[in-house]
Amino acid sequence: MIPLRDENPSDTVPVVTRALIAINCAAFVYEIMLGPGLREFMFEWGLVPARLSQAVRLGEESVIGPSLTLLTSVFLHGGWLHLLGNMWYLWIFGDNIEDRLGKPRFLAFYCLSGITAGLIHYVSNPASKLPTVGASGAIAAVLGAYAVTFPKARVITLVPIFLFFQIMALPAMIVLGLWFVYQFLLGTLTLAWGTGTGGGVAWWAHIGGFVFGAVAVKLFGIGRPSRAWVE
Repeated sequence: MIPLRDENPSDTVPVVTRALIAINCAAFVYEIMLGPGLREFMFEWGLVPARLSQAVRLGEESVIGPSLTLLTSVFLHGGWLHLLGNMWYLWIFGDNIEDRLGKPRFLAFYCLSGITAGLIHYVSNPASKLPTVGASGAIAAVLGAYAVTFPKARVITLVPIFLFFQIMALPAMIVLGLWFVYQFLLGTLTLAWGTGTGGGVAWWAHIGGFVFGAVAVKLFGIGRPSRAWVE
């Protein structure tokens, strides 16, 4: 299923959501401009679990650099489809969570979600020597937050039915719940394979990010007026 848009207008201009999309796109353009130097750049600023493991073993001072990549990796992407897919979901669902939390809290929520998802990926595959990049973990948290905050909000979705596609208006809990189930099934398979990734995708970062977002949105929203979809 591919979400096309939601029928859940926000009350404010989603400045932070738009800024995050712009930063991710700008970072990707910079990646393209690096040419042959891109591989070294990804190893330097992407999350490399084995490097973080080594830094932890060596001591406190050596951990600072590798730990920073838990955040910097969130703003890097491995290709156009990777970038467009992530930004599309952020565009659809990010504005309402920004509206719910407020701009400073949403920014903190997003960054902390990306770091948490990175840590979950690290724990699931601490010996990996491959750089992990992408906003998927942070955006998974946005999806988790949306699912519990606006479960009845209608999401216009492209649904494949055998050889045909049908456009349907489905509750957010169904669309995002099925997304989570899909991630969980593939993540479970990676455990059977003995890896933290499958097909180059950090499934457990997605799973952990979604769960974190569903829980953390309640904490970040403390003290703010609640608005829920009640159709």
